[in-house]
Amino acid sequence: MRKSSSFAALIFIIILGLFGGLAFALNSVWMGGVSFVLALVVSSSIKVADQWERAVVLRLGNFRALKGPGLFFIIPVIDVIPYWIDIRVITSSFKAEKTLTKDTVPVDVDAVLFWKVVNPIKAALDVADYQSAISWASQTALRDVIGKTLLSDMLEGREKISNELQKIIDERTEPWGVNVISVEIRDVLIPPALEDAMSMQAQAERERQARVILGDSERQVAEKFGEAAKTYINNPVALHLRAMNMLYEGLKENATIVIVPSSAVDTMQLGSMAGLTALTMGIGEEKANQEKSNVESEHETKRQE
Repeated sequence: MRKSSSFAALIFIIILGLFGGLAFALNSVWMGGVSFVLALVVSSSIKVADQWERAVVLRLGNFRALKGPGLFFIIPVIDVIPYWIDIRVITSSFKAEKTLTKDTVPVDVDAVLFWKVVNPIKAALDVADYQSAISWASQTALRDVIGKTLLSDMLEGREKISNELQKIIDERTEPWGVNVISVEIRDVLIPPALEDAMSMQAQAERERQARVILGDSERQVAEKFGEAAKTYINNPVALHLRAMNMLYEGLKENATIVIVPSSAVDTMQLGSMAGLTALTMGIGEEKANQEKSNVESEHETKRQE
């Protein structure tokens, strides 16, 4: 029930109560009838429009005025209100099902339209049902845009399509006193078979990029090894120290047998007693230092306890 109806009913009861009570006190039947008619006329002439509403008033079929918001009066029987126009922002969802794109792919598209009435007079007088007209105009505009757009552009450029739809729909609804604020594409559904094919294509593209990156990394590593080889080619002492360090690190970490080519053994002079002794002493000193550090840590822990 509208607020104006409730307020009019209250006025009707108050007037009927006052004059009806007076008629009862005077025991006058005709005054009772007059009080009833007066209450009915006054209550019918009082209307109340909310802040977001505008009332279109017609007098004997002709446009009389646009009333609201707040309290206003009309002449009963002569004046009528065929439309109460809501001027707030309204959202309408619309869709296009099984519509072919420019590259003949059937798609289902869901969208949302944000609009508001800026001219209630045009919305009431220039179109029979402006809400239904906006819905149909939105659907036809969406189908037109889909038919002119490639599937790839539709999936990647939703913002561009939304802006184009807003422009088209706004041009169509402007004569009706409606302003389109924005259009948002919610979802684009494609056939499952095509979706699987596109997923496989994307996966293959990612694998190709991974292989390209791996190959480029191998090339960069090879270039760095080439530069290192040029550094060691005229400096056998540096090469010998590097080889010794690599072998020492391997034995220290793994503490196992390492198979080394004989040419590398000769180059690092590990075949001689001096080389083996130096390597063994280095490993022994490293282990002794590690054990000493562990013992000191245990003593420190016991002292704290």
